[in-house]
Amino acid sequence: MEPLKVTIFQAYIFWENIEKNLSNLALKLSNLREKTDLIILPEMFNTGFTNNVEKCAETSDGKTMQWLFHMSQTLNCVIAGSLIIVENGKYFNRFVWMSPDGTYVKYDKRHLFAMAREDQYFTAGRERIVVNIKGWNICPMICYDIRFPVWSRNVGGAYDLLVYTANWPDKRSAHWRTLIPARAIENQAFVIGVNRVGHDGNDIYYSGGSMCISPLGDVVYYKPEDEDLYTFTIQPRDLQEARKSFPFLQDADSFNID
Repeated sequence: MEPLKVTIFQAYIFWENIEKNLSNLALKLSNLREKTDLIILPEMFNTGFTNNVEKCAETSDGKTMQWLFHMSQTLNCVIAGSLIIVENGKYFNRFVWMSPDGTYVKYDKRHLFAMAREDQYFTAGRERIVVNIKGWNICPMICYDIRFPVWSRNVGGAYDLLVYTANWPDKRSAHWRTLIPARAIENQAFVIGVNRVGHDGNDIYYSGGSMCISPLGDVVYYKPEDEDLYTFTIQPRDLQEARKSFPFLQDADSFNID
C-alpha cells in the first residue's frame, strides 16, 4: 500500500440541470492545484437527488459517462460519484468508479430511500463491490446505505477505505456526523463521506459536512456549509497501526448476506 491522495468535492448542485452541473464541476476541478489519485463527487452529482427519471436518466454511454471519462483522462486520476442510469428499462442510482483508461466499475445503491419514494422509481442493487487503487481496497456505497451496518460490515477485512457518496439533508446532519465515525471505528477502516450543499428543487437544504474519519475515529477532514474542493492524504501506516494495536475484527461474527 502507498499513501493515497484523495480529493473531495462538496459541490453545490443545480437542480436537474445536467449541462450546468457538468460545466460547474469541470470548471472547479480544472483549478486543482496538485495531482490527486481519486476525486469523489456527491450522490447524483449531475442532477441532485431526484426521482424525475424520465428527464434525468442517461445510458451507460451517455453525456455524463463521457464527461467522467474525459475528466478522469484529463486529470489522470480516478473520478467517482453516482448518477441515474437507465438499463433494460430499469433505473439505477449508480455509483461509477471511472479510470483514466475509460474502464469503470459500478455499484447500484442497495438501500433505496422509501421515505422519498426512491424505491418506487429505482431498482435496488444486489452486489457489494471492492475496487483497488495503490494497494488500497475501497468499498463504495451510497447515502442511505450508511444506516445499515450489516451491509457495510468489513467481513474478513475486505476493505481499507469505505466511501459514502450522498445527498444528506441538514435536518438529519447529527445522524451523518454520528454514523460516519461509527462505521470507521467498528470496521477498522478509513471512512469518507461526501455530501452536497445548498437547496434542491424541493427546497430541502443540504449543509455539507463531508468528512474523512480514521480507523481510530480521528477527524482527517471535515467541512460544513460551504462548497469545498479539498485534497488530503491518508496513510497506510495509520490503518496498519490501528489494526495491530487493537485487532478486534478477528473476533467478529461470520455471516453472509442474501
